[in-house]
Amino acid sequence: MKEILSPAEMAEKLLIGHYSRHVFLCIGDACCSAEAGAKAWEVLKDVLKRRNLSLATGPCASYRTKVQCLRVCSGGPILVVYPEGTYYAGMTAERIPEFVERHLVNGAPIEEWIFARNPLPRSTP
Repeated sequence: MKEILSPAEMAEKLLIGHYSRHVFLCIGDACCSAEAGAKAWEVLKDVLKRRNLSLATGPCASYRTKVQCLRVCSGGPILVVYPEGTYYAGMTAERIPEFVERHLVNGAPIEEWIFARNPLPRSTP
């Protein structure tokens, strides 16, 4: 029988509270094909895992979430990174490794892929 964890225990297991960024990738079929969204998601998961950025701590640690819709329904897959609030268009599986390297690892957003910004204020714990 699978052990049932409380939300707090699950958050601790997932290292929530230790990430520098949260990456949301839209995999819905309103902005791109379901196949393109799924492929981009698989590459994002793989690259973050290989680079030890997922389920990790440190300055580049990044939490990832797939979503059905970011309501931008054009030019997808759409990806947004918080707290910077950088919105990226055309985030195909082919672009994901470069995005991870440049934005998440080196802290240099890829300006030519960004179409909007909505930064969140950083709060102190």
